[in-house]
Amino acid sequence: MIQSEALNILKTGANVFLTGEPGAGKTHTVNNFVNYLRACDVEPAITASTGIAATHIGGMTIHSWSGIGIKTKLDKYDLDKIASSEYISKRVNRTRVLIIDEISMLSTNMLDMVDMVCREIKQSNEPFGGIQIILVGDFFQLPPIVKRDFAEEKQSSLIPHVRHVGVRTFAYDAEAWERARLVVCYISEQHRQDDADFLSVLSGIRANNVLQAHRSYIMARHIRTNKPPENITKLFSHNIDVDRVNNEELSKLSEEVKLFRMSGSGNDKVVEILKKGCLSPENLELKIGAVVMCTKNNPKERFVNGTLGTVSGFEEFSGYPIIKTRGGRNIIVAPMDWTVEENGKIRAQITQIPLRLAWAITVHKSQGMSMDAAVMDLSQVFEY
Repeated sequence: MIQSEALNILKTGANVFLTGEPGAGKTHTVNNFVNYLRACDVEPAITASTGIAATHIGGMTIHSWSGIGIKTKLDKYDLDKIASSEYISKRVNRTRVLIIDEISMLSTNMLDMVDMVCREIKQSNEPFGGIQIILVGDFFQLPPIVKRDFAEEKQSSLIPHVRHVGVRTFAYDAEAWERARLVVCYISEQHRQDDADFLSVLSGIRANNVLQAHRSYIMARHIRTNKPPENITKLFSHNIDVDRVNNEELSKLSEEVKLFRMSGSGNDKVVEILKKGCLSPENLELKIGAVVMCTKNNPKERFVNGTLGTVSGFEEFSGYPIIKTRGGRNIIVAPMDWTVEENGKIRAQITQIPLRLAWAITVHKSQGMSMDAAVMDLSQVFEY
């Protein structure tokens, strides 16, 4: 279906799983739905499965919104404690529409726990306590990261399939998914058409229909480990490799280090959550010559989350970094805000230069970015 058809279904109040290939317009459709709700004086709860994804959409993690936090199980005591929290109770009770982005990275367990919390607080046996639930994402992208040792959790969990058959992985295995009777809206439009061959490879992989032409396309880009192209971001599966590469490359530059410190205001706990989810570090060290990546969209300055460049200097009066993009433009990158809004009001805010060192980055942190080029190290990749 096209975006407008999906939007019309969302407006009916149905529970929806909104999906489609990268570039189909899932985020655009959600944004239009949010604007529609706000025009109707309905403030949706906007959440995501990870902190990084939450910062992209200006929301909070579903773990924080629901009060579940880092728990992987809920016993009766846990559920009572969450439901008795005045703040969580008010939040859930006033919610009419709940949006969860990047649903592919949310575990079976977590979706069932969110359902339990909503039903307990709303005192309703309807799925999610009667809240309209909108799940957004693509299960052909990153899966959840889940623990393998659930021996203790099976004994006390209130979730039946945890007690009896072990934990399954994906959100669509959850009992809450089945009970919600989700309408599947698969957007088939494609708005990223600048590389038809690359899109063909991606489509072949997701359909398990990899042709020889696709293999040849990929193998033509195979490089030797000791001869990677310079100044192109490297993608690793583990943080330790990313930190090693970025620190090594920064130390090679003889220029003076400039330090930019993040500031925060609002609820302390939410500020800490924002900091953890922000791609820009709390203390950003830059030098002239450093390869950097923009971590936020800025339509006015014409850069997006994922724009790559090199630090060419620092503005004389403000001291802000000047980057030269791959397209040859010089941009003064001023501080920007990351916020968490709830019920139309800002609960917490952090401010930082929207940059990070970009000689290397993890695959998980690159989710949702627009990157022109990358070198991928697949030697230590892991599956669910």
